[in-house]
Amino acid sequence: MNPTALTVHQKSRVLDIAFDDGSSFSISFELLRVYSPSAEVRGHGQGQEVLQLGKRNVGVTALEPVGNYAVQPTFSDGHNTGLFSWDYLYKLGNEQAALWADYLARLHAAGFDGDAGREPGAELPGAVSVHKGCGHAH
Repeated sequence: MNPTALTVHQKSRVLDIAFDDGSSFSISFELLRVYSPSAEVRGHGQGQEVLQLGKRNVGVTALEPVGNYAVQPTFSDGHNTGLFSWDYLYKLGNEQAALWADYLARLHAAGFDGDAGREPGAELPGAVSVHKGCGHAH
């Protein structure tokens, strides 16, 4: 699966991507950010995923090609370690309704009403804010 078009829309905060099989998707920057294929988001193994909070207004400040197989976005919150392969972008686009529902369910399970956890500055209920690192111990 290879892309035939890739457009970043800053105002609406979506990435439009079309593929050579005729499929095309508009993927929100927020969905891209909360499902980033990075260790910060996915953890270092099954069950170590880190729920991403406060990403409703996240932007993409840069989108760099990585070979002929992926792109690496830099998000406005500074996150830039996820490599989005064409296959992964296709999966995000194709499954975005289910992924979005899962994200909202995880926010709800973490104690947020509605989609309150999407707001900038959101913190887990009862969490002590110390510093914002990459999300895992070094």
